[in-house]
Order: sequence, then structure tokens, then C-alpha cells
Amino acid sequence: MRWTPFWSVFHKEFLHLWRDRPSLAMAAGIPLMMLLIFGYGVNPDVRRLPMSVWDQCRSAESREMMQAFVNTTYFEIKETVEGYGEVNRSLADGRSRVALIIPPDFAANMQTGRLATLQVLIDGTDPQSTRQALTMAQSLVQARGARLLQAKESTILPSFPLDARIRIWYNQELKTHFFTIPALIGLIMQNVTMTLTAFALVREKERGTLEQLIVTPVRPAELILGKLCPYIIVGMLSFTLVLIAGSAWFSVPIRGSLCLLFGLAFLFILTSLSIGMLMSTFSENQLQAMQMAFAFILPSILLSGFVFPRETMPASIRLLGNFIPLTDFLVILRGVFLKESGMGELYREVLSLAAFTVFLFVVALMRFRKRLD
Repeated sequence: MRWTPFWSVFHKEFLHLWRDRPSLAMAAGIPLMMLLIFGYGVNPDVRRLPMSVWDQCRSAESREMMQAFVNTTYFEIKETVEGYGEVNRSLADGRSRVALIIPPDFAANMQTGRLATLQVLIDGTDPQSTRQALTMAQSLVQARGARLLQAKESTILPSFPLDARIRIWYNQELKTHFFTIPALIGLIMQNVTMTLTAFALVREKERGTLEQLIVTPVRPAELILGKLCPYIIVGMLSFTLVLIAGSAWFSVPIRGSLCLLFGLAFLFILTSLSIGMLMSTFSENQLQAMQMAFAFILPSILLSGFVFPRETMPASIRLLGNFIPLTDFLVILRGVFLKESGMGELYREVLSLAAFTVFLFVVALMRFRKRLD
């Protein structure tokens, strides 16, 4: 190999890379940022699952049982409720993942040697965390019952003094694809619509065809909307296809309203298109657009609840996940698919997604118009 031509090409390419500061910054900064974020945020172990409690006994024994659940660090009491209606709503809208129901005769049964029962309801939409919560609840009750047998004379106690009636809701068989398929639909729609828009607009910029449209009587807002509308149609068609395939092929039930699902999918597609359009305004070429898309997609997978339960993440990492629109859309998808959720349960996610859509679209529109001007 001749070294002189090699060093000439090497020097030219190195100078080109050095002058491309955006690409250089992303190549150096993104790996470090991702290592720090994902090192803290990625944790498959279940901790601090939000739990609601309906304590009908209100005794020292019931409070001791509640504290025993908290002491495991697997559960964290988020609210106290009254009645099965509030228990149902708390699980349905995601405020709690576990519900502990203590009957009014709990303390009396423990004191008189009769079998004391309690009820544990677990949201089964995430099989991984559900299995761990189920195992921990069973182990806790077994350990508490064993201590009761040792502490009192066994002659006045039944063979085992404590019983937990554990029920799993929404996904009783703990089928993993009930959890993954709705999430995959959301991730696919985000990635397809975002990258299509970003790459298409940057490609037109590189070819100079976008500038040719500027000299026509078409206004910037009309140009942008005209560019986006075909991608909205493509996005809705893609959503319909993956929805049918995911539900029919993998036998995932859609228990909620299809009209609500399609309406909120349209809102999410607008958000993803706005993200893609915003990326295109910061990108000078398709390589930069690809780097930005990659830098956005990976956090979307790991911080949105797509793979790992968000309850296990530190508060600061959960806060970062709140700024990813996919986080809200995954709650919507899983809620409509598995919980038959409506606007009453999903209004927080819908408002958040609507705010994302308006903000991102306005910012992208302003930056795009500035680039055109």
C-alpha cells in the first residue's frame, strides 16, 4: 500500500469530520449521555410498585400487615381507597399496580385463632413485574403465617393462620405478547413516521427541490401541511395494518373502543411527524438526521416503559421518560387493549399527548418557516 495517497485521503477525511461539528458532537456526546441515563434507568428488578390499600379493619394488625408489604421494598403505598369501585379505578387508570384489601374481621380472626384472610389484586399487563410481585406477596404471607405459628400456641391456631387470595387482572395467564404487542405497535408507528418525515425533508433539501418550491406562490404553511398530509395518511394506513396483524396473528384482545384508539393514534402520528420535521430543521444531511433519529429512538425504547417497568427507575430518569411522547401512547395502547380503558382513565395521557403535539408542531413549523425564509 502506498502511504502518501493514504495519508492524503486520511487527512482530508479527518478535516471534513472535524469541521462537521454537529456530527462530531453527537458521536462524542451521545454515547456518554446514553451510558449515564441507561446505567441508572435500566433495571429489570421490581421495586416500589405503586399499591393502593383498602383497610376495612383499621387495627394494629392491619397496619402491621401493610407495613410488612412496604418493608419488602417491592411495594409502595400510594393511596388508600374505600370500596371496590375505587380499587377498580385505581388499577384501571394506572395509579396503582397492586391493591391490598384487608377485610373487617382480619384482626379478630388473628386474635381468636381463626383463619385470617386478605385479598391482593395485581395488574397483570406487565408479566415480568407481576410475577415478581406475585412471588413476593406469597412469600410475605407465608413468612408472616409461620411467625404467627411460632409466636402462639399452635393448639388455638389452624394449620396455617394466614391466607392471601391473590388475583391477577387483565392478563390472568401472564402472556408476554399481551404486554409487548401493543408496545411494539406504538414503537413502530413512532419510528416509521418520524424517520420518513425527517429523511424525506432532508433529502429534498440536499437535492435542492425544496428551495425550488419557495419561489412558487405556495405559502410556507401551505407547503408544510401539503408535505405532511401524505405521511399522515401513510401513518394511519400503517397503524391499521399493524393493529390488525398484531391483534389477529398474536391473539391480543382489543377490549376498549376502536374509535378512541384510532383517534389517539392520529394524535400520536401528528406528534411523531412533528418530531421528524423538527429533526430535519437541525440536519444538514441524511447522516445527521439518522444520528438524531437513533439518539431519540433508543431512549424511547428504554425509558418509556416499552421494556422495563417505569416504577423501578429513579425519579430523575422517570422525569426524562415523561418528555417522550411514546410513554403516554404506550399507556393508552395497553389501557385500550387490555383494560378496556376510556377517556375517564386515560385523560392525563391524552392531555399530555395533545400538549406534546401542539408544542412540537408549532416549534417545528416556526423553525421550518425560518429555514425557508
